[in-house]
Amino acid sequence: MNRFSGLGFMAPLLVLMVIAFNAPIVYMLGLGFWDKGQGFTVTPYKSLLETPVYLHVLANTMRISLVATIASILIGYPLAHWMRGLTGYAKIIVVALVVLPFWVSTLVRTYAWIVLLGTSGLLNRALQGLGLTDAPVSFLYNEFGVMIGMANVLLPFLVLPLYAAMVRIDDRLLHAAASLGASPRTIFWRIYFPLTLPALTAGALLVFMLSLGFYITPAILGGGRVPMISNLLDTLINQIPSWGQASAISTILLLVTLLIFAAYRRMDQRASAR
Repeated sequence: MNRFSGLGFMAPLLVLMVIAFNAPIVYMLGLGFWDKGQGFTVTPYKSLLETPVYLHVLANTMRISLVATIASILIGYPLAHWMRGLTGYAKIIVVALVVLPFWVSTLVRTYAWIVLLGTSGLLNRALQGLGLTDAPVSFLYNEFGVMIGMANVLLPFLVLPLYAAMVRIDDRLLHAAASLGASPRTIFWRIYFPLTLPALTAGALLVFMLSLGFYITPAILGGGRVPMISNLLDTLINQIPSWGQASAISTILLLVTLLIFAAYRRMDQRASAR
Protein backbone atom coordinates (compact mmCIF):
# COMPACT_ATOMS: atom_id res chain seq x y z
CA MET A 1 0.00 0.00 0.00
CA ASN A 2 2.88 2.36 0.74
CA ARG A 3 4.08 1.87 -2.81
CA PHE A 4 0.83 3.29 -4.23
CA SER A 5 0.11 5.85 -1.51
CA GLY A 6 1.52 8.73 -3.57
CA LEU A 7 -0.11 7.71 -6.84
CA GLY A 8 -3.02 10.09 -6.30
CA PHE A 9 -0.64 13.03 -6.05
CA MET A 10 1.34 12.01 -9.13
CA ALA A 11 -1.64 11.07 -11.32
CA PRO A 12 -2.43 14.63 -12.51
CA LEU A 13 1.17 15.18 -13.55
CA LEU A 14 1.34 11.81 -15.30
CA VAL A 15 -1.90 12.52 -17.20
CA LEU A 16 -0.59 15.94 -18.21
CA MET A 17 2.70 14.44 -19.44
CA VAL A 18 0.89 11.77 -21.47
CA ILE A 19 -1.55 14.22 -23.06
CA ALA A 20 0.79 17.15 -23.63
CA PHE A 21 4.04 15.31 -24.42
CA ASN A 22 3.85 11.59 -25.08
CA ALA A 23 0.66 11.49 -27.16
CA PRO A 24 1.79 14.16 -29.67
CA ILE A 25 5.12 12.39 -30.14
CA VAL A 26 3.45 9.01 -30.71
CA TYR A 27 1.02 10.61 -33.17
CA MET A 28 3.84 12.36 -35.03
CA LEU A 29 5.88 9.15 -35.29
CA GLY A 30 2.83 7.26 -36.46
CA LEU A 31 2.37 9.61 -39.42
CA GLY A 32 5.41 8.02 -41.05
CA PHE A 33 3.64 4.64 -41.17
CA TRP A 34 0.07 5.69 -41.97
CA ASP A 35 -1.47 7.40 -44.96
CA LYS A 36 -5.14 8.32 -45.19
CA GLY A 37 -5.44 6.95 -48.71
CA GLN A 38 -3.13 3.91 -48.51
CA GLY A 39 -3.34 2.93 -44.86
CA PHE A 40 -0.18 1.35 -43.50
CA THR A 41 2.83 2.39 -45.58
CA VAL A 42 6.60 2.70 -45.45
CA THR A 43 6.82 4.99 -48.47
CA PRO A 44 8.29 7.92 -46.48
CA TYR A 45 11.17 5.71 -45.34
CA LYS A 46 11.79 4.44 -48.88
CA SER A 47 11.84 8.04 -50.09
CA LEU A 48 14.28 8.88 -47.32
CA LEU A 49 16.71 6.22 -48.52
CA GLU A 50 16.20 6.99 -52.21
CA THR A 51 16.62 10.78 -51.90
CA PRO A 52 20.29 11.69 -51.34
CA VAL A 53 19.46 15.20 -50.11
CA TYR A 54 17.81 13.87 -46.94
CA LEU A 55 20.80 11.72 -46.06
CA HIS A 56 23.11 14.63 -46.85
CA VAL A 57 21.22 16.92 -44.46
CA LEU A 58 21.26 14.24 -41.76
CA ALA A 59 25.02 13.73 -42.16
CA ASN A 60 25.58 17.49 -42.24
CA THR A 61 23.62 17.89 -39.00
CA MET A 62 25.64 15.16 -37.29
CA ARG A 63 28.93 16.68 -38.43
CA ILE A 64 28.10 20.25 -37.37
CA SER A 65 26.75 19.01 -34.03
CA LEU A 66 29.91 16.98 -33.45
CA VAL A 67 32.18 19.94 -34.24
CA ALA A 68 30.12 22.23 -31.98
CA THR A 69 30.37 19.65 -29.19
CA ILE A 70 34.14 19.32 -29.59
CA ALA A 71 34.48 23.12 -29.54
CA SER A 72 32.40 23.26 -26.35
CA ILE A 73 34.69 20.64 -24.76
CA LEU A 74 37.89 22.46 -25.76
CA ILE A 75 36.57 25.71 -24.31
CA GLY A 76 34.46 24.40 -21.46
CA TYR A 77 36.90 22.01 -19.79
CA PRO A 78 39.69 24.58 -19.23
CA LEU A 79 37.06 27.13 -18.18
CA ALA A 80 35.54 24.79 -15.58
CA HIS A 81 39.02 23.86 -14.32
CA TRP A 82 39.93 27.53 -13.96
CA MET A 83 36.66 28.23 -12.13
CA ARG A 84 37.47 25.46 -9.65
CA GLY A 85 40.59 27.30 -8.55
CA LEU A 86 38.78 30.57 -7.85
CA THR A 87 37.77 31.63 -4.36
CA GLY A 88 35.55 34.22 -2.73
CA TYR A 89 33.80 36.83 -4.82
CA ALA A 90 35.73 35.90 -7.94
CA LYS A 91 34.10 32.46 -7.99
CA ILE A 92 30.63 33.93 -7.43
CA ILE A 93 31.09 36.46 -10.24
CA VAL A 94 32.41 33.92 -12.76
CA VAL A 95 29.68 31.38 -11.98
CA ALA A 96 27.10 34.15 -12.37
CA LEU A 97 28.57 35.07 -15.76
CA VAL A 98 28.32 31.43 -16.88
CA VAL A 99 24.69 31.20 -15.71
CA LEU A 100 23.79 34.61 -17.17
CA PRO A 101 23.14 33.30 -20.73
CA PHE A 102 20.21 31.26 -19.39
CA TRP A 103 18.50 34.55 -18.55
CA VAL A 104 18.96 35.94 -22.07
CA SER A 105 16.86 34.79 -25.01
CA THR A 106 18.59 32.51 -27.51
CA LEU A 107 17.31 34.80 -30.25
CA VAL A 108 19.00 37.83 -28.67
CA ARG A 109 22.29 35.97 -28.22
CA THR A 110 22.18 34.79 -31.82
CA TYR A 111 21.61 38.27 -33.21
CA ALA A 112 24.46 39.52 -31.02
CA TRP A 113 26.83 37.39 -33.10
CA ILE A 114 25.69 39.24 -36.23
CA VAL A 115 26.80 42.47 -34.57
CA LEU A 116 30.17 40.92 -33.76
CA LEU A 117 30.87 38.82 -36.87
CA GLY A 118 28.95 40.58 -39.66
CA THR A 119 30.70 42.14 -42.65
CA SER A 120 30.37 45.50 -40.90
CA GLY A 121 30.68 43.99 -37.43
CA LEU A 122 33.14 44.76 -34.69
CA LEU A 123 35.55 41.94 -35.54
CA ASN A 124 35.81 42.81 -39.23
CA ARG A 125 36.27 46.49 -38.40
CA ALA A 126 39.06 45.59 -36.00
CA LEU A 127 40.80 43.33 -38.53
CA GLN A 128 40.64 45.98 -41.23
CA GLY A 129 41.68 48.72 -38.82
CA LEU A 130 44.78 46.73 -37.88
CA GLY A 131 45.56 46.13 -41.53
CA LEU A 132 45.24 42.35 -41.23
CA THR A 133 42.60 42.12 -43.98
CA ASP A 134 41.74 44.27 -46.98
CA ALA A 135 38.12 43.11 -47.25
CA PRO A 136 35.54 41.82 -44.75
CA VAL A 137 35.91 38.17 -43.81
CA SER A 138 32.80 35.99 -44.19
CA PHE A 139 32.30 34.72 -40.66
CA LEU A 140 28.52 34.45 -41.03
CA TYR A 141 26.03 32.65 -43.26
CA ASN A 142 28.18 29.54 -43.41
CA GLU A 143 28.96 26.51 -41.26
CA PHE A 144 31.62 28.40 -39.31
CA GLY A 145 29.14 30.98 -38.07
CA VAL A 146 26.60 28.30 -37.18
CA MET A 147 29.17 26.34 -35.19
CA ILE A 148 30.23 29.45 -33.27
CA GLY A 149 26.65 30.30 -32.39
CA MET A 150 25.79 26.76 -31.34
CA ALA A 151 28.91 26.41 -29.18
CA ASN A 152 28.12 29.73 -27.50
CA VAL A 153 24.54 28.77 -26.67
CA LEU A 154 25.38 25.25 -25.48
CA LEU A 155 28.60 25.97 -23.56
CA PRO A 156 26.88 26.48 -20.15
CA PHE A 157 25.25 23.04 -20.46
CA LEU A 158 28.75 21.55 -20.41
CA VAL A 159 30.51 23.90 -18.02
CA LEU A 160 28.05 23.79 -15.13
CA PRO A 161 27.87 19.98 -14.58
CA LEU A 162 31.59 19.70 -15.25
CA TYR A 163 32.34 22.41 -12.69
CA ALA A 164 30.06 20.71 -10.16
CA ALA A 165 32.02 17.47 -10.60
CA MET A 166 35.38 19.22 -10.33
CA VAL A 167 34.61 20.99 -7.04
CA ARG A 168 33.74 17.63 -5.47
CA ILE A 169 37.22 16.25 -6.11
CA ASP A 170 39.11 15.97 -2.83
CA ASP A 171 42.33 18.00 -3.05
CA ARG A 172 43.96 15.57 -0.62
CA LEU A 173 44.08 12.99 -3.42
CA LEU A 174 46.07 15.39 -5.58
CA HIS A 175 48.34 16.38 -2.70
CA ALA A 176 48.96 12.74 -1.81
CA ALA A 177 49.98 11.96 -5.39
CA ALA A 178 52.30 14.98 -5.42
CA SER A 179 53.87 13.92 -2.10
CA LEU A 180 54.64 10.53 -3.65
CA GLY A 181 56.58 12.17 -6.46
CA ALA A 182 53.97 12.32 -9.22
CA SER A 183 54.42 15.15 -11.70
CA PRO A 184 51.59 17.64 -12.36
CA ARG A 185 51.02 16.01 -15.75
CA THR A 186 50.75 12.55 -14.18
CA ILE A 187 48.41 13.84 -11.48
CA PHE A 188 46.16 15.37 -14.10
CA TRP A 189 45.94 12.42 -16.47
CA ARG A 190 45.98 9.60 -13.89
CA ILE A 191 43.79 11.12 -11.15
CA TYR A 192 42.10 14.41 -11.99
CA PHE A 193 40.94 13.72 -15.53
CA PRO A 194 39.50 10.22 -14.83
CA LEU A 195 37.47 11.66 -11.95
CA THR A 196 35.97 14.33 -14.23
CA LEU A 197 35.51 12.05 -17.24
CA PRO A 198 31.95 10.85 -16.34
CA ALA A 199 30.72 14.45 -16.02
CA LEU A 200 32.55 15.44 -19.20
CA THR A 201 30.99 12.56 -21.13
CA ALA A 202 27.50 13.32 -19.81
CA GLY A 203 27.86 17.02 -20.58
CA ALA A 204 29.20 16.36 -24.08
CA LEU A 205 26.33 13.95 -24.76
CA LEU A 206 23.82 16.57 -23.59
CA VAL A 207 25.40 19.23 -25.82
CA PHE A 208 25.44 16.90 -28.83
CA MET A 209 21.82 15.83 -28.40
CA LEU A 210 20.69 19.45 -28.05
CA SER A 211 22.70 20.38 -31.15
CA LEU A 212 20.80 17.90 -33.28
CA GLY A 213 17.55 19.79 -32.80
CA PHE A 214 18.82 23.38 -33.06
CA TYR A 215 16.66 25.64 -35.21
CA ILE A 216 17.02 29.35 -34.39
CA THR A 217 20.82 29.57 -34.52
CA PRO A 218 21.30 27.70 -37.85
CA ALA A 219 18.40 29.58 -39.41
CA ILE A 220 19.79 33.02 -38.50
CA LEU A 221 23.56 32.57 -38.59
CA GLY A 222 23.38 30.15 -41.52
CA GLY A 223 21.20 32.43 -43.58
CA GLY A 224 19.46 29.45 -45.17
CA ARG A 225 22.75 28.21 -46.63
CA VAL A 226 23.52 25.61 -43.97
CA PRO A 227 21.03 22.74 -44.23
CA MET A 228 20.21 21.03 -40.95
CA ILE A 229 17.48 18.66 -39.82
CA SER A 230 15.47 21.31 -37.98
CA ASN A 231 15.36 23.61 -41.02
CA LEU A 232 14.44 20.69 -43.28
CA LEU A 233 11.60 19.70 -40.96
CA ASP A 234 10.33 23.28 -40.99
CA THR A 235 10.25 23.16 -44.79
CA LEU A 236 8.50 19.79 -44.90
CA ILE A 237 5.87 20.81 -42.36
CA ASN A 238 5.15 24.47 -43.06
CA GLN A 239 5.95 24.91 -46.75
CA ILE A 240 5.38 21.71 -48.73
CA PRO A 241 3.76 20.18 -46.49
CA SER A 242 4.74 16.53 -46.17
CA TRP A 243 3.99 15.26 -42.69
CA GLY A 244 4.83 11.65 -43.51
CA GLN A 245 8.31 12.54 -44.72
CA ALA A 246 8.86 14.82 -41.74
CA SER A 247 7.76 12.02 -39.43
CA ALA A 248 10.19 9.55 -41.05
CA ILE A 249 13.12 11.97 -40.65
CA SER A 250 12.14 12.70 -37.04
CA THR A 251 11.97 8.99 -36.31
CA ILE A 252 15.43 8.38 -37.74
CA LEU A 253 16.81 11.29 -35.73
CA LEU A 254 15.17 9.95 -32.57
CA LEU A 255 16.62 6.48 -33.16
CA VAL A 256 20.10 7.91 -33.69
CA THR A 257 19.80 9.87 -30.44
CA LEU A 258 18.59 6.81 -28.53
CA LEU A 259 21.41 4.67 -29.92
CA ILE A 260 23.98 7.25 -28.85
CA PHE A 261 22.45 7.43 -25.38
CA ALA A 262 22.32 3.63 -25.12
CA ALA A 263 26.01 3.42 -26.07
CA TYR A 264 26.83 5.97 -23.40
CA ARG A 265 24.86 4.05 -20.76
CA ARG A 266 26.63 0.84 -21.77
CA MET A 267 30.02 2.47 -21.40
CA ASP A 268 29.03 4.02 -18.08
CA GLN A 269 27.88 0.67 -16.70
CA ARG A 270 31.14 -0.99 -17.74
CA ALA A 271 33.14 1.79 -16.12
CA SER A 272 31.10 1.48 -12.90
CA ALA A 273 31.59 -2.30 -12.86
CA ARG A 274 35.35 -1.81 -12.87
